[in-house]
Order: sequence, then structure tokens, then C-alpha cells
Amino acid sequence: MIKNYFKAAWRNLIRSKAFSAINILGMALGMACSLLIILWVQDERSVDKFHANGAQLYQVYEQLHHEGQTDGGYLTQGPLAAGLKKEIPEIQYAAGFEQYPPLVFQAGDKTIKQEGAYAGADFFRMFSYPLLQGDAQTALSKPGGIAISRKMANLFFGSVEQAMGKTIRYENKEDLLVTAVFEIPANSSRQFDYLRNWEDFTRDNAWAKTWTSTSPHTFIQLQPTADADKVGRRIKDFIYHYRDKDPAYFTELGLQPYGDQYLHATFKEGIPAGGRIEYVRLFSILAVFVLLIACINFMNLSTARSTERAREVGVRKVVGAGRGMLIGQFIGEALLLTSFAMLIAFLLVALSLPAFNQLTGKQLLLPVGQPAFWGVLIGLLLLTGFIAGSYPALFLSSLHPIRVLKGTLRFSKGGVYFRKGLVVFQFALSIILIVGMIVIYQQMQYVQNKNLGYNRENLVYIPLEGELISKYPLFKAEAANLPGIVSITKMKETPTVIGHHKNGMHWAGKDPNLTVSFADAAVGYDFVQTLHLRLKDGRDFTKTFGTDTAGYLLNEAAVAVTGYENPVGQPFSLDGKDGIIIGVLKDFHFTSMHEAIEPLVIRFDENQKWGTILVRTAAGRTATAIAGLEKLCKTLNPTFPFSYQFSDEAYNKLYKSEQIVSTLTNYFALLAIFISCLGLFGLATFSAAQRTKEIGVRKVLGATEANIVTLLAGNFLQPVLLGMLIAFPVAWWTMSHWLQDFAYKIHMEWWMLAMAGAVTIGIALLTVSLQSIKAAFLDPVKSLRSE
Repeated sequence: MIKNYFKAAWRNLIRSKAFSAINILGMALGMACSLLIILWVQDERSVDKFHANGAQLYQVYEQLHHEGQTDGGYLTQGPLAAGLKKEIPEIQYAAGFEQYPPLVFQAGDKTIKQEGAYAGADFFRMFSYPLLQGDAQTALSKPGGIAISRKMANLFFGSVEQAMGKTIRYENKEDLLVTAVFEIPANSSRQFDYLRNWEDFTRDNAWAKTWTSTSPHTFIQLQPTADADKVGRRIKDFIYHYRDKDPAYFTELGLQPYGDQYLHATFKEGIPAGGRIEYVRLFSILAVFVLLIACINFMNLSTARSTERAREVGVRKVVGAGRGMLIGQFIGEALLLTSFAMLIAFLLVALSLPAFNQLTGKQLLLPVGQPAFWGVLIGLLLLTGFIAGSYPALFLSSLHPIRVLKGTLRFSKGGVYFRKGLVVFQFALSIILIVGMIVIYQQMQYVQNKNLGYNRENLVYIPLEGELISKYPLFKAEAANLPGIVSITKMKETPTVIGHHKNGMHWAGKDPNLTVSFADAAVGYDFVQTLHLRLKDGRDFTKTFGTDTAGYLLNEAAVAVTGYENPVGQPFSLDGKDGIIIGVLKDFHFTSMHEAIEPLVIRFDENQKWGTILVRTAAGRTATAIAGLEKLCKTLNPTFPFSYQFSDEAYNKLYKSEQIVSTLTNYFALLAIFISCLGLFGLATFSAAQRTKEIGVRKVLGATEANIVTLLAGNFLQPVLLGMLIAFPVAWWTMSHWLQDFAYKIHMEWWMLAMAGAVTIGIALLTVSLQSIKAAFLDPVKSLRSE
């Protein structure tokens, strides 16, 4: 019997090559899309889950309460880790962590930039980064030591073993002893090439010893028997052991499981409540949607062809086949087609994976050596086969043999409505995806084109390093004479991201009990001129005024906090350094547009020992300017490789996740509409074939080709229009919710829905019209002879 079923399934597949091809192709595309998303979701969920002590690892975050609002973030005080470990017995280990941009290392004749961080001595005792050489207890315990990655060891010393105990020169000013070599797993959220001792960090950054500045991250590991909730309550007001608390503006500490921070790093009301997990959920739903669309195609095409299978069902029932046996037969046929689709999907995934990895920045592989992967494939195959084959099997097995053999098969209204409902649902999903594609694209365009308050075009960042630190005045003077250079300044960070904050501000009339946090930037001369910032009042830092070393620039948000009506010339103090406000800047964006513009204080520091040189180039002459800057840097700073970054490139990195989501959504939306139209094409082909005689009669009675095309196409556009009515409110709500994560965003508008609807109707009409036109132009004589 099974052999007979297989033969029947194979014969039907071969007899109806076009329908079988459409079914298999649609199913294969849906399954390939789902497999890619499953691989991506699994990888996202595996990040930071490899640490042996993961259940006890936590990241400390801050809740900032002010003016009835609560904000949150991971930036904490430099002494926090040591203080927590000392005073809270339930905390076994604690470590601060401060990430650094790429810096220069030298060993032998090799000079290479590497990206790394400073970390507390407990870091390797807490986290399970594999140590290839060295001891977790001592790797970061002494100043002057450095732990490096396998990649860095191979680059500088040729092998892991050769690296241990060697010295490597840091920024051409300090020799460091290699104390350990570690491996960084691909599924670690933090990727770094080296780690340095925390004492070296606080030695070079005095602010990191205070309780008024925030920047480092703080990690803790609890004792195995500790209660995380109780520890969280104990550390809530911990920083006020070391400074006074202002009830109107205060900070509380909280704990987040370390394994959650990668996917839940967006704060809402001061609590980690979102982030990349939203994209994981989004694409998980997307995988289900695309697979459902493919399954609906299968159901519709199979039931549409039921008239061709009706006599077979009738004969089988007459000779004794029960309904259960028939259901088994048709489910088996669906599984056979799905098996072919799975093979094609597997090949499509294997071929597209390199491009998918490049797009997402992942290192995904098909885990063919893992039994769990084959379990997922088999599960996907069975699930898809049963879903796709269930309705056709139930419908065909329910046919009455007498009616079927008499040729009186008619679809019930319920059956017709169900099939149309499937098409409506299919196109509703496709329209939701198209609306998402349009809204995400518009938001990305808004982000990229919005006036930030400064001009990021033709602005170049050059790291302030090596001899450029001491020779910066000479560099600035020489570079000003190079062709294509407009102006030059320096900055402690970059205008793209100013992440350092301070609390030690004072001004006339300030409530002595008020504690306020301002973003803090240190800059050189010509800062406003170089960035093309807009001054609301006052002036930039300039050599004309020798008192600028005690001057401050504030943005409008900061002035609003001080309450000054005429701020220029008013007293202002930062960390005990008294001065006056020399200028007020129009608010400009110095972080992602996910966040509102914060109060910002800018101080003058031409002698800053690290940071970024900002160079404004003339439009159209950037290449010439870069060539001149490279030659100058090699002359003044020969031991450091010349490197630079364009401001707009640094800005776009802030939205890397959103850009990936935008691109993937575009691809998957187009894929969904293609699969939907593939099914629509099959249904239109079958309908035209079934109505051949009707078309011939209509033409004989005077119907024109246009009448026939309108008749056939109109029947298929109805479910598309119904799909639009269902999809529009769902899409509006979904995308409005997504936009809420941006402090600065576009607004949903009617034309976005109208465009999605027009695109869908246009594609569907084109798909159906191809077959409708072909049927309409058939010779009516041949049409009537067909029966």
C-alpha cells in the first residue's frame, strides 16, 4: 500500500510539472528563509552563554532619577567594583571594565593597532574566556602586565607559546609584560585583543578614582548561595556611602544577569527592557510568516486541483479505502514534495550563507555535525509537510464517491471562503512586511540626513597618539598650510559619541543639595569653527582671549538646567575649577538618535594627552587633504601607522543593527510577496484552464478580450484588497511601536500604507494578468472543442 501511495504521488508530481514546480519552489524559498533566520536567532541567543559561572554573573547598571523622569545606563563609577567587593560579602568577585579604541603596539619590526580594554584583576576569575597560557588568578593582578588574544600573539610573536613572558611596547611609551594569552569565542558580546591591569587605568585617569564621574562598566559574580534580589536591594543606594544624596536628582544601582545584557541593553524607565531581543522576536515571527505563506500556497494549489484528483478518490473509496488511509496518502504526498523542497532549501542556504554572514557580520556555519541541527531540519520538514498537506488531505478525503464518479463535484461556500481566506491572510502578511520595509527605510533615511547641529560631511577623525600628542601645535600649524585643509581642532572623544559624564558642576544660584550629571567634553581651539556648530550666544575658544582656559561652552539643554537667562559671562565651575560661560551652543546630537540630547559642558584643554584630531577638509578635495595629512603624520609620528576615519562612517556605525534589520526586512518582504504571487500565478493558471469553455462561450456571445481579462483578474484582486484592510491597522500599530525606540523619528503617514497597497496590487495584477490575457486571446473555436 505504501508503495502504491508513493507511485501515485510520483505520477501526480510528474503529470502536473508546472504546479509541482511552483509548489516546490515556493516551499523551498520559505524553508530557506526560515533556516537562515533560525541559524541567526540561535547565534544571537547563544551570545555570552558560554561562561561557566553564568548564573552568578551580573552587570551593574544605574538608574538616574531627576525631574520626575528615570533614565538608565551601564556607565558607572571607577571605584565601584572595588567598593562593592569590599563591603558586600555576597559578592565573590568584581571587576571594572573600560573599553578603548584601537591603539598602537610594537614588538620587533611589527607595529599594529589593536583594540582592547582595561579590566580588574578578577576579570578572568569571573569570565570563562579560555586561557591558552597563563593563570586566571594572576593574569591581571600586577601593573605593567598585559593579557593578549591568540590573534595578537600570532601577529607579534608567531605563536601562543612564544608570546608568554615577552614584552610588547604600548603607544611607544611603555613596555608591557605578556602575562597571559586568551581565546575570544565568536559568541562573546565583547571582542577585544588585549586586557590591561585596572591600576594602570586609574593611574593614567585620575577621574576614575572619584565617585562623581562615570564611564567604566562594572561586573560582579555572586557567591553560589547568594540571593540576587537581596544583593540588588543592598547595593541600590551604595554610591551614597561615598557622597551625599540629593532627593531631587539621585542615582540608584541595579543588577542585570550578564547573559541578558547583549539582547536586553535598551533602557526604559531606567530598567533594561529591550534591545536586540526585539529583532530576535521580529525575525522569529518573520520566519513563521514566510513559511506560512509558502504553506498557504501549497494548500490553495492542492485544493484548486482537487477536481483532477476527485475521480481517483472516488475509485479508491469504492474499492475499500477508508478516510484515514486517504489522509495518510495525501499527507505523504505533501511530505514528498516538502522533502524535495527541503533539499533545494538546504542548497540555497549553503550558497547564500557567505553573503548572509557578510550582511549580518556573523560567522554562521551549517552545523551538519550536530545531531540537534538534523533534528531541527526533520522537525521543520514534518511540521511544514503536515501543515501544508492537512487541509487538502481533509478536503479530498471527505469527498462522496457517488457524487464524484457522477461528475457533480461542487465546492461548498465554506470551502471557497476558506481558500479565499487563506489568500487574504497570505497577502495581509506580505503587506505588513512591505509597510515595515517602507517605514524602516524612511527612518534610516531620516537618521542619515537629519541636521545634527554640526556638519559631518568632509570631517575627518585622526587619533591623537604617539608624538602627535606633544607635537600637536606643530602638526596643526603645518597641516593648516596643506591643500584641501579648512580648519583643525582636537577633542577628548569625538562629536559622534560623547559618553563621559560629570556631576561636579556649580553655578550661581544652584541649590547646594542638587546633584546634576552633564556630558563632558574637552576640546582645543577652533572647535566651533571646525565642526560648523551654531552659536546661540557668545564665542568659541580662541587664542585672542588668554582667559579661555577658565571658560566653558554650554549647550541649550545645559543652560536650561542652570536657569541662567543671560548665561554668557555668568560664573560656572566644573570639578572645583572656577570660570565663566563664554558661549552657548545650539543643541546638537552627540549620541545616537535613540536618546534625547543631554546637557553638555565643553571645557578647553589644548594639552589633553589623548583623544582625536578633527580636520575639516574642503569639499571635493578630501583625497588631496588625506594624502597630505598622511605624509605629515609619517614625518612627525614615524613609529605610528597613519589612520583616520570619516565622521559620517563613525555616525553610521551607531545604527549598524537598524541598517542590518532594514536590509533583511527588504529582502524578506520581497521574498514574501514573490512567494505569494507565485501561488497566485498558479491559481490563475489553473482557473483559466478550468474556465476555458466559459471563456469560449463568452467570446462567441460578444465579450471582448478586455472583458475577459477584467473578469478573471478581478476575482483574484478581491482577496488582495481584503488583505490590505486587515494589514493596514496591524502594520500601523507594529511600526509605530518600533519607532518609539527613537527619541527623534519620522511619523507614520497614510502614504506609506497607500504605497504598500499600490505595490502589492500592481504586482498581483501583473501576475494574474499574464495568465488572464493568455486565456482571453485563445481562439473560441478551440476553447469550445476542448470539451
